[in-house]
Amino acid sequence: MSAANPSSGERSVAGLKDIVQLIDDDLVRVEELFEEQVRSDVRLVGEIGRYIREGGGKRIRPALLLLACRLCGYRGDRAILLASVVEFIHTATLLHDDIIDEATVRRGRRSVNSRWGNDITVLLGDFLYTKSMSMALSQDNLEILRLLSDVTLRMIEGEILEIERNGDLKVAEDDHVDIIRRKTADLFSACLRIGAILGAVGVEREGALARYGLNLGICFQMVDDILDFTADEKVLGKPVANDLREGKLTLPVIFLLRRAGSPGLESVTTVLADRGFDRVPREEIVRLAREHGALEEARLLAERYAEAARRELLAFDRSPYREALGALPDFILARDH
Repeated sequence: MSAANPSSGERSVAGLKDIVQLIDDDLVRVEELFEEQVRSDVRLVGEIGRYIREGGGKRIRPALLLLACRLCGYRGDRAILLASVVEFIHTATLLHDDIIDEATVRRGRRSVNSRWGNDITVLLGDFLYTKSMSMALSQDNLEILRLLSDVTLRMIEGEILEIERNGDLKVAEDDHVDIIRRKTADLFSACLRIGAILGAVGVEREGALARYGLNLGICFQMVDDILDFTADEKVLGKPVANDLREGKLTLPVIFLLRRAGSPGLESVTTVLADRGFDRVPREEIVRLAREHGALEEARLLAERYAEAARRELLAFDRSPYREALGALPDFILARDH
């Protein structure tokens, strides 16, 4: 795999399959355990569980945990179970998010709430949250259990903050980054920290990995914010410009409002009032964002977080696992969905 050296000035972009090939066998075991743990005497639980698993996904959070374990010298079975736990937590969050957002499409297919209804979907999300904690409890590691519990609470707080700030034209960059940290980056960070805990690498390197995960997670969500404006709907697997339609002011919109003056404010206000693009086409918002440098500013900020993530890896000796983690920021910056 040709990937990033954290101190290199020139980096080639590896695909996700290349980056995670070191842990392919472990990821297969994670998938098998996910399928096993989602089984239930209640037929519908198993049916929806299979539907979710067949929908795929990047599985980037389990991959982060597994790579962190390898980087830190841990090879035991706890990594497989805890990688499944973080994927359960993430999946539960997606289910609840889709209800809140009234989403109809997820990864190019009908969302669970669209197919089975909100009542069933919220209960399945609760099932997955509870299952994740039950699995974590089986490891008898209070530090990791507390970490996962705290992260789950922060994710819920982030969702509440996002709803509270919905449609607020005064939302600042720091406010949005705080939501990103809670909803996305804290779980990334926890995945890396778990690897460091299992590998017992000490406080300093545990902190470095946790900061790598936090910066990577912030970068990941910032790129998502940009893709919501710029991606092709078929490639993205869900409607584009959905965030603004739902009243969410992400970084490109925050920067647009700061840079574009009255034309930007009037256009964004109209879309928020209409909850759609009937009077102001999506293309007009994207044009304004491009012309006034809002998308470029968001991109540059994402790149700064990516570079901050790479720097944290210098706390570790060179290895294929450091190389793989070093390649992830570039993969995230280059992705189209």
